[in-house]
Amino acid sequence: MVTGSVPRLVIAAPSSGSGKTTVATGLMAALAARGLAVSPHKVGPDYIDPGYHALATGRVGRNLDAYLCGPELIGPLFLHGARGCDIAVVEGVMGLYDGAAGEGELASTAHVAKLLRAPVVLVVDASSQSRSVAALVHGFTTWDPQVRVGGVILNKVASARHEALLREALETVGVPVLGVLRRVAQIDTPSRHLGLVPVAERRASAVEAVAAMAAQVSDGCDLEALVGLARGAGALSGAAWDAAEALRVAPPPPLPFPSLRAAAPRPPLRPERPRPQAPDGLVVAVAGGEAFTFSYAEHSELLTAAGAEVVPFDPLRDEQLPHGTRGLVVGGGFPEVYAAELSANSPLREAVAAFALGGGPVAAECAGLLYLCRELDGLPMCGVLDAGARMSERLTLGYRDAVAVSDSVLAGAGERRRGHEFHRTVVEPGAGSGRAAPAWGVHVPDRRVEGFVRGNLHASYLHTHWAAAPGAARRFVERCRTS
Repeated sequence: MVTGSVPRLVIAAPSSGSGKTTVATGLMAALAARGLAVSPHKVGPDYIDPGYHALATGRVGRNLDAYLCGPELIGPLFLHGARGCDIAVVEGVMGLYDGAAGEGELASTAHVAKLLRAPVVLVVDASSQSRSVAALVHGFTTWDPQVRVGGVILNKVASARHEALLREALETVGVPVLGVLRRVAQIDTPSRHLGLVPVAERRASAVEAVAAMAAQVSDGCDLEALVGLARGAGALSGAAWDAAEALRVAPPPPLPFPSLRAAAPRPPLRPERPRPQAPDGLVVAVAGGEAFTFSYAEHSELLTAAGAEVVPFDPLRDEQLPHGTRGLVVGGGFPEVYAAELSANSPLREAVAAFALGGGPVAAECAGLLYLCRELDGLPMCGVLDAGARMSERLTLGYRDAVAVSDSVLAGAGERRRGHEFHRTVVEPGAGSGRAAPAWGVHVPDRRVEGFVRGNLHASYLHTHWAAAPGAARRFVERCRTS
């Protein structure tokens, strides 16, 4: 049992682009520089901001998504991430009250703040207003009486005169100003088609950017007042999430589905030699490096709890899968940015193809799906799937309600999942793709099928959070053990 006494703040804003990431990341780094153990969290499914949070705090950045995981898991997942910490900072998503489309407050920053009984700090872009800021803040602080807005940080303030006008206006609202950030040259946090460039791709410059955020927050904010506000968070009851316990209470797996592996035996990936001392010699290789940066920490924790040794590898640089690989997980990221380098690493592409086509269990999502295709933007990929992938002008983004169409290494047919799509690519199946069944039937926002299931291969655009369905990890490891 972990008590809910961890001081905590939620950093929110009226809309995207107001400065939440700068303030949240800068505050995390500033508090860590003072010697506090800071637990970093991000509302919603975003994978990129937690990388900056991890850089700021030295701890794993974790997501709190009430749509993917359900409201009941927000408190336990928060307590799991905050073990041993002095304070927690939670960065919100979009505007304070913006949640899953058509679902009311579900998965909004306000919803998560209420579930955590945490005070909210509202970051307001004040660059084009003065007295109107009072009406804006008044509206956000009174819209939902259960959301406690404990203070405001004014961003992009032009001058001392501008600051004085803003403070005078806010005196009528009764919400304290906890910080004022001047309008300065933009901190180096480059973006591209899916948001900020991940930390893994710009390690040195990302360190400098986080340091600049910390300096800006330290200079412009009342850190003592922010810590004092965090200490006023309400107590949380219940136990922290635990991977082993989640697996213990998860529904038992259904009967094993028939193996549809290729007729030819799987060739060895390397000459046989003594296996590493894993729990039972079962190695699950997980793709990482600059091209595959999207993952939830709980996935590896669940795989480990299910009896696997999780071994990372980098498809840009490693020419073989880790020795003793029995299962392969290729998550999200930006393979389209590194298509030439991934294609040039033909030894690994061939090893992945041999493993997958030989019946090795593979779970691939989004970027992993693209990597397994025949080609990506005309460049050869692994060729496990008879499909071509290419960049598209259209951004596909949003939560999805889905049902497993086929038995697979991750789910039994008929099991429901909630997921998230986030890509600017399309996959066009070839003539030979008919040998694969769809992975998911997507019901929200439209009705369609997507993804590929063939034997021990599951490849899909859908990002899911295994904490909501820990049986997926257990099912996958069992297939690794028996294949």
